[in-house]
Amino acid sequence: MELNGLRVSRETQARLQHFAALFQKWAKTINLVAPSTLDDLWHRHIADSSQIFQICPEPIRWADLGSGGGFPGVITAIFLAELQDGWVHLVESNNKKAAFLRTALRETEARGSVHAIRVEDAPAEIGECGAISARALADLNGLIGYAAPWMLGKENCRGFFHKGRDYLREIDEARGRWEFDLVEHKSAVEQESVILEISNLRRLV
Repeated sequence: MELNGLRVSRETQARLQHFAALFQKWAKTINLVAPSTLDDLWHRHIADSSQIFQICPEPIRWADLGSGGGFPGVITAIFLAELQDGWVHLVESNNKKAAFLRTALRETEARGSVHAIRVEDAPAEIGECGAISARALADLNGLIGYAAPWMLGKENCRGFFHKGRDYLREIDEARGRWEFDLVEHKSAVEQESVILEISNLRRLV
């Protein structure tokens, strides 16, 4: 099996397929993603989320903010299971979604844990991380604000944020408040989308 050109082992494929089945079951009663995107689960959500691990395939500690239906946090945790190292801390304040995430991690034997708390409270509970991820949570300025407690003054902590066609405007707005190094990774799934890699964060105002 391949995702975006990445060869996926039989074990990881089985975990992803089990996650997809769980997702479809839970999505019948819980609004995990926009209903209009459910029919395109593999391409729109699983393959899209897998790009995070392709960009940063290191066995490190992640904080995944606003994990929702598990994208990209559970997908990253599934890939880490094959490495038998690294960990994803999934932050989701909605208790029903948090219950789904716990079930998904347990049944896929993924390397992660769930924190049913507000994003603002997560840094104190989780501690240091090497990477922060988020998808469909807030604009870039807001995401950097959430990630700042982990990233300010930490050269080795990076943020990986999925963004759509309006990402250039979001970058301009964020640069009015923050200074940071930026790498734009073009999406292999959505033509006008990117994954923004943020590092060396400094506060301007």
